Amino acid sequence: MGITYSRTDNARHQIRGVTVKILVLNCGSSSVKFQVIEVSSGDNQEKEDTVFARGVIERVGEDDAIVNYKPSGKEKIKSVEPIKDHKAAIKKVIALLLDEKVGVLSSMDEIEAVGHRMVHGGEEFASSVLIDDNVLDRMKECTDLAPLHNPANLKGYEASKEVLPDVHQVGVFDTAFHQTMPPSSYLYAIPLEYYRKYKIRRFGFHGTSHRYVFYRYCKLTGKDPARTSAISCHLGNGASIAAIKDGKSMDTSMGFTPLEGLVMGTRSGDLDPAIHQFVINKEGSDIDEFTRILNKESGMLGLSGKSNDMREIIEASRDGDEVCRMALEVYCYRLKKYIGAYLAALNGTDVVIFTGGAGENSDLVRENSAGSLDSLGIELDRDKNLEMNGKEGKISRDSSKVEVYVIPTDEELVIARDTHECVNKSSGDAATFMS
Repeated sequence: MGITYSRTDNARHQIRGVTVKILVLNCGSSSVKFQVIEVSSGDNQEKEDTVFARGVIERVGEDDAIVNYKPSGKEKIKSVEPIKDHKAAIKKVIALLLDEKVGVLSSMDEIEAVGHRMVHGGEEFASSVLIDDNVLDRMKECTDLAPLHNPANLKGYEASKEVLPDVHQVGVFDTAFHQTMPPSSYLYAIPLEYYRKYKIRRFGFHGTSHRYVFYRYCKLTGKDPARTSAISCHLGNGASIAAIKDGKSMDTSMGFTPLEGLVMGTRSGDLDPAIHQFVINKEGSDIDEFTRILNKESGMLGLSGKSNDMREIIEASRDGDEVCRMALEVYCYRLKKYIGAYLAALNGTDVVIFTGGAGENSDLVRENSAGSLDSLGIELDRDKNLEMNGKEGKISRDSSKVEVYVIPTDEELVIARDTHECVNKSSGDAATFMS
């Protein structure tokens, strides 16, 4: 019999005007990322949310799994040890959180619920949801839409449920925010029967990030989300851009899979689909191999021949590497085209937001993609842009018709807040977070 942790006092978490702690899990095929976040409820909703601990366990399933753990206010801890599966990984997480010296919890009763990052909810889930047997069955039906991600997410849920059987479990989906897209945005111009039979359509991803920075912008400026439009640029190793109108996603660059859209770290983004057949014929390969290349060996890595890390490519470009300079031009030009397209789709916007690794930290990427759009109402303040790397704030001129902001994303906070709200909705005491 394995050790399990049971809740003994659910009721106290439903009291209005208190703070509660959420365990956020993001489970990959061989990794478990985690955070403990304290969120506010009731009369304390304006209180700043607090991260008590964060960490990641990599190489799950191996004898030399790597455990990184950082409790708030204490030194980072790293160890290498056997972690045979996701259940063992989550037990390790709990042991760290409860440890007398480095833990941040006196008891697992302090955790109100576990929030799980779920990559793909298909058309089944347009919002976050408290997981029960019915929901679990519907989640499993979406597995063929994300065969690399959803099985790992489900493993994390099943392991968490086994170790913490009496704790609420909530699924928060990357695709949910984009379920407001109209058919004109999500349908492909292929026989409609493929959509009807197989749900081949644009789903979009990075929904929690786009949603977070949009509502963060509204909070910073005091604008009403229901009357605000935004173009949100999430520029991580995976990259996407979203057109948001009145708080709802109207279009996004990633499609049926995360391969479509912008140039990314190792993904190609948009390309002529006939290239598949042409390269396969020339190389004597097959569709699986070429799809792998498009996902793993393309994008900035493929163009530069050096790296998928934007920092390394920018440094090489500044040192005179012409191939890296060209790769940067392709990256920024594709982003600029999407910004222009979404300005047209929205008939103007209040703000362009940059987030994600390159969006938050590269003044060069922001300058080269949004710095020459004056005719479209976007006037970048170059001094502010240079100062805003790694910070939050406005980088457009006061005269700019469209504001430009850098806003660091916080997807884990969205998961924590959604998780708390789902639990309280089920108890008839719903809070309101980013909704």
